[in-house]
Amino acid sequence: MLAHLAELSPPARSVPPLEITLPGSDRLVLPFTSHFRSDPVDCSTRSTFELDLSLMFDADDALREYAQTGGPEFEADGRIQIGYIYATIRFESLMHPGYTSVECWAATSRMSRLFARSANIRKVFTDLTADSGGVCCLFDTGDGAPEQVCWLNGEPTQETVSGPLFPDRRALVATWPDPGE
Repeated sequence: MLAHLAELSPPARSVPPLEITLPGSDRLVLPFTSHFRSDPVDCSTRSTFELDLSLMFDADDALREYAQTGGPEFEADGRIQIGYIYATIRFESLMHPGYTSVECWAATSRMSRLFARSANIRKVFTDLTADSGGVCCLFDTGDGAPEQVCWLNGEPTQETVSGPLFPDRRALVATWPDPGE
């Protein structure tokens, strides 16, 4: 998923790339920072690490409105960089230790509200989950609304956690395949 995230970064960056050593000793060079620094990160002996992401999104009505009310301007290709997105990568997910999770947060409340309104932002994260072989994309607005399941076991969906199909996260995780298979 990290390589897919890198494909969404702005074309011009003013910070040096970040080298990451993953568990198993694979290495990646990413156009992001960790704690706003570009020092190499060795994740071979840790269970989590943080990234500061800057991603590009295709225009939709919510992103156009955001840009018109004091947000950044669109690039020539019609995409927009909305600000920092903070990501925590857990090599053992809190929901299920057999899976890795990538948890992303908007840097500001205004951006968080934008995430909730923009279909294209939701699509980016759902597509990242699908393209990387992820089992679940869970969208949480952070405002007390039910979490929305956007992707589950290879299929797009629009179910909610605390809804009839998934009364809680435990019920959602129970639908995931055994990671050892």
